[in-house]
Amino acid sequence: MTKKRMIPCLYLQSGKAVAGFGQRNLFESGNVEELTRYYSDNGADELLVFDFSSGDKEHDQAIGKIRDICEIAEIPVIAAGNIARMEDVKKLIYAGCARVVLNFSKESNVALLEEVSKRFGKEKMAVSISSEGEFAEHQQLIEEFAGSVLALDSVQDSIAKISSIPVILHTLETRENVLLDLLRSDAVGGLSGSFVSAVQNSLLTFKDVCREAGISVNTFESSIPWEEFKLNGDGLIPVVVQDYRTDEVLMVAYMNEEAFRTTLKTGKMTYWSRSRQELWIKGLTSGHFQYVKSLTLDCDNDTILAKVAQVGAACHTGSRSCFFKPLMKKEYDDTNPLRVFQNVYDVILDRKEHPKEGSYTNYLFDKGMDKILKKVGEECTEIIIAAKNPDREEIKYEISDFLYHVMVLMAEKQVTWEDITRELARR
Repeated sequence: MTKKRMIPCLYLQSGKAVAGFGQRNLFESGNVEELTRYYSDNGADELLVFDFSSGDKEHDQAIGKIRDICEIAEIPVIAAGNIARMEDVKKLIYAGCARVVLNFSKESNVALLEEVSKRFGKEKMAVSISSEGEFAEHQQLIEEFAGSVLALDSVQDSIAKISSIPVILHTLETRENVLLDLLRSDAVGGLSGSFVSAVQNSLLTFKDVCREAGISVNTFESSIPWEEFKLNGDGLIPVVVQDYRTDEVLMVAYMNEEAFRTTLKTGKMTYWSRSRQELWIKGLTSGHFQYVKSLTLDCDNDTILAKVAQVGAACHTGSRSCFFKPLMKKEYDDTNPLRVFQNVYDVILDRKEHPKEGSYTNYLFDKGMDKILKKVGEECTEIIIAAKNPDREEIKYEISDFLYHVMVLMAEKQVTWEDITRELARR
């Protein structure tokens, strides 16, 4: 059974979130980044962003803000609104959007669909439809070149009668019982609009209601029942907590059954406090929540490994990790690729901020962009030459040289390894 997706909306105007389409209770600040994190951490499956810009300058600012949203969001981002040209679609796809919505009430967008679909892929294209007639008129074009439809309320069933294309229902409806009836329809693959966008409505709670009503949704569910866990003498299981991005061990705590089930229900790490003998939602008082990314049981069923998105510090001392007291250390070369790349990049940044006499890195920064680009080009050529020779050592040396100079370029252009890895992950 296809799981129904919950897709809140953000409406952008002059770089801020504004109320729209019946939406009332957004954060007062209109802070786009804050809203994006909120939706991403609280049960949204995707995020639909409407660009309400008018002029070219404001439009470019909106695309820049959508790029920021894509960098923050840990869920797919769908872009809609002020899209009229191939260049608009290209900028939004390159900004990191999973899909772009073309409004078919605009004839120019009807003409644009085939071109952008062939260039960027059918799965990245969606169309917005406001009437049954509008869909029927362009049905063949939509089915051939779009992966989904964004439909206004009451149109979805009409579309379903003549097509099997996935439909996201964008509705003003806020009554829970009516929404459940709409989600029961095979025509609706996702729900967007007023209800799921209002921050006072818990999507995780609504998903529980959907599940109880027999509607399949994305929720946290354990593949192994609690009864199969091996608990200690106090009926608890230890939980080792890691940062999901870096694998840094943040803390160790304990769960009882209630804590485990609360974690699954809320998406926030919840433990049993042995000292206070009570349930403990991490971050409830400090704001340093841990949002669940995955839970894994070890081979003996007696320890859980939790990977989380950590807000702020994990330790009550204010340290990022509870493990910061060195006991002993044997010197060794850390060859973890991500740490090595980051460490070298950090040294390069330090040279940029704190120049050191005689430093080759500072020499490159002093000479400027043209020199840096010249060296990147030269080192790239050296790789090609080395690849034609049988000696593996030579090409390892040249690739290392090339990567160093690329990192100098990254530092000069203020591009981080996280920017690069996030872009690669999206691809």
